[in-house]
Amino acid sequence: MVHGQDVFMLISQFAREAGLSVDTVRFYIAKGLLKPERSARKGGANPYHVFGADDVTAAQMIRLQQSLGYSLAEIGALAEEYRRGAGSPERTGEVLRKQIARLEERQRELDAALAFLKGKLEWVEAGQSGADPQPSAYFC
Repeated sequence: MVHGQDVFMLISQFAREAGLSVDTVRFYIAKGLLKPERSARKGGANPYHVFGADDVTAAQMIRLQQSLGYSLAEIGALAEEYRRGAGSPERTGEVLRKQIARLEERQRELDAALAFLKGKLEWVEAGQSGADPQPSAYFC
């Protein structure tokens, strides 16, 4: 794992470190979600992308936000906002509260799905006696 700002990586090493494919990293760069440095010292006429520890954190945040249901456009807008320095404590709190609310909603949905599946399993294992559990009883 990368620990420190003075560690620089080329795209393949960065992809491994961030748990992404090289194609995904290139896609994120093309969409403006990642903005690695360009190194004129490497790559000649086609400078290499050089990544640091902050880029690993950014990639992890992109993956988290995607798992929360954010669109790439929303993720890009948030990333750009922070790059411009708009990441005040108030704004950061607002974004975090929104992410927490999304996770809590997903947790409620997952809890309902688990309750339904456990009820269905109990019904099956009990020989399917009585009325079978209906999803509508678990989901609002």
